Amino acid sequence: MSVFDYLDMFEELDRNLRRERIVRDRTNPLTYFDDDELLQRYRLSKETVLELTNMIGGDIHGRNGQYYIPPRLQILITLSFFGTGSFLNVIGDLVGGHKSSVSRVVKSVSDAIAALRRTFIVFPTDNAATRIQRDFMNVGRIPGVTGAIDCTHVPILCPGGDQAELFRNRKGYFSINVQAVCDSDFKFTNIVARWPGSTHDSRIFDNSTLCAKFANGDISGILVGDSGYPLRQYLLTPVLQPQTRGEQRFNRHLSSIRVRIENLFGIWKRRFPCTRYQLRVKLSTALVVIVACAVLHNMARMRMEPIPDDNDRRPFPEEVDGEHVRREEGGRAIRNMLIRHFE
Repeated sequence: MSVFDYLDMFEELDRNLRRERIVRDRTNPLTYFDDDELLQRYRLSKETVLELTNMIGGDIHGRNGQYYIPPRLQILITLSFFGTGSFLNVIGDLVGGHKSSVSRVVKSVSDAIAALRRTFIVFPTDNAATRIQRDFMNVGRIPGVTGAIDCTHVPILCPGGDQAELFRNRKGYFSINVQAVCDSDFKFTNIVARWPGSTHDSRIFDNSTLCAKFANGDISGILVGDSGYPLRQYLLTPVLQPQTRGEQRFNRHLSSIRVRIENLFGIWKRRFPCTRYQLRVKLSTALVVIVACAVLHNMARMRMEPIPDDNDRRPFPEEVDGEHVRREEGGRAIRNMLIRHFE
């Protein structure tokens, strides 16, 4: 076989390879990226993105200014913001839109997602409460626990105005102090996202609807919190200076339950880094974004989606509220009974 025959053979092989080459549409991330790539960039799987589009697509206005932006693209733009916490103009450059258009898209989509909170963020009752109590009992050997409660700070831009300094927390940065309750599967069962960063954890709880329902007997069970919360019949906190073996064991078992809410915050902020670094949107939008990210987190947990890899390990200071609050005799009696059980 001559050299020219070999050249002809390679040219024919190259033509066949070009025919079989698959051209991916770069304008559609759902087809351009594979499952792992999409999860890394948009923090949710393709199936969840499509499900979300079916749920809220009709609530999103496609026209944004003089341009039409399809609902699916609006959702991907918003997920990109949630998953990076980047500047709006940077995301606008990536999608070929103006910063103002991206801002309107993020607000509109976040509103639609946050409206799903009554479906995806539900405090357990009846059979669901029984299951969660059983799961927490297996974790910490404390009966009747329906949730772990704590607060975490979501950094925001300075909101401006006369009340701006209320949002500066003890670490010196502006934030929203977000209260949340979780179940044994690291899902949100309650969230309150409206209080300035300087607000004490116990004040947020005392003024919450959840606290009123517990106090009135509308819901049953026990919450587990840290020493920043008041000790009550429905809210157990650790012994501040444990002396006896029973007190020490009680604190260990209580901590094994309470750590669930701390782990939830870690998973949540890893999935949606915009809640970890700084929400670069105006205050009213930031409050909605926080709730929307909680809804999406629960959706991901229900679908058992993996947590995206996080190569950015920049630390952001967590606000630790160490102020002690008053104790209630009813809560003290329940805690003492459990302490005697652990002796």
